[in-house]
Amino acid sequence: MRHVLVTGAGSGIGLEIARSFARLGDALTLVDLHAAPLEEAAAAALEAGAASATTIAADLRGPDAAEAVVAEAWAAAPVDVLVSSAGVYPATPFLELDATTWDLVLDINTRAPVLLAVALARRAIEAGRPASVVSISSGAALRARPGAAPYSTSKAALEAATRAAALELGPHGIRVNAVSPGFVEVGSAVNPVTDEYAAAVGDTPLGRRGRPDDIARAVVWIAGDEAAWITGEVLRVDGGSSTGAWHLPQHWTAIGQEEDAQA
Repeated sequence: MRHVLVTGAGSGIGLEIARSFARLGDALTLVDLHAAPLEEAAAAALEAGAASATTIAADLRGPDAAEAVVAEAWAAAPVDVLVSSAGVYPATPFLELDATTWDLVLDINTRAPVLLAVALARRAIEAGRPASVVSISSGAALRARPGAAPYSTSKAALEAATRAAALELGPHGIRVNAVSPGFVEVGSAVNPVTDEYAAAVGDTPLGRRGRPDDIARAVVWIAGDEAAWITGEVLRVDGGSSTGAWHLPQHWTAIGQEEDAQA
């Protein structure tokens, strides 16, 4: 039985990640901004088979929040797996950006996962224990889109930090990876998307949009022993949408057809 700490566990992908670890009988500490959805998430985790499910309501924007969250979780039991799933993605046109919006996104999406990993690693190294860290990235780390300058930047930085952490923490037995979802339908009240946006980004080579369980299975796998020799990686779980611009039409005539046309 592992002790798994999951942020953003109150809804969406984070909630499904918590459920997936619960089905394995792990003990969970669930973190989110608001207490009410966390209590529902804890009940769902226990119903799914979690050994235990405790909750911490915390605002991860605070400079000391990550340390406080890990300290509280570790006091109950050493943490074996950290999953940073909490994130925000407001749409703000580039010319309307200000420091408040920029800092909000970077503080939650980049700084918090990094400082959570630091807080866990310090304790794990002192205790001589291995650990696994998984952060949730995004396809936006590779491809910008209108209104997502801070979000794309936050996820690109998170992926760089994942590699840097893996490099330094690997000798201590701490693996650090990221999972990068494509478009996943979560129905989030915190991060809503329009039907127009969903239709534009939700089509993939595999023919469907993502589901939270698609991401959760990848997280559980890369956090576990089956991925024991993997660190510093970004696992893209996106139905093939990052493979290229697959919606573009073919822009040349096949050679055989061209010859036939000229005959």
